[in-house]
Amino acid sequence: PVGSLLLGSKEFIARARRIRKVLGGGMRQAGFLAAAGLYALKHNVDRLAEDHARAQRLAAALQAAPRSVVASVAHVATNIVVWEVAQPHDPKVISDAFAAQGVLISSMGGRLLRFVTHLDVGDADVEKAINVLQLVCPVMQLMHA
Repeated sequence: PVGSLLLGSKEFIARARRIRKVLGGGMRQAGFLAAAGLYALKHNVDRLAEDHARAQRLAAALQAAPRSVVASVAHVATNIVVWEVAQPHDPKVISDAFAAQGVLISSMGGRLLRFVTHLDVGDADVEKAINVLQLVCPVMQLMHA
């Protein structure tokens, strides 16, 4: 229900509010969420390029992984890396293997998994994720050889 910001001119925001009201949406006391968004816009926009570069490094490692484990990697334009697990591998088994090594991956349903880089993910964390990928892929291949 939360996790996005709508930015625009006063006229655009007024129109969006009207549409939201017509559709029955709206939250009470949403100012604390807006405050977090405003803080991010004032203090963290300049460092978004770091998150994007780290996501690109993860995507490159996934692209280099065996196609028998990583079927495909979606185009990366932000800090989110979405990848498809190849058949017959179980995405849950893969995400559990990463979690056991301290790297969290989100399931997007079906065969899709995602990495997200952010303020608290540094270069060492990305290297760790890549190292775990390099450990997990051969194990997955052996499981289904």
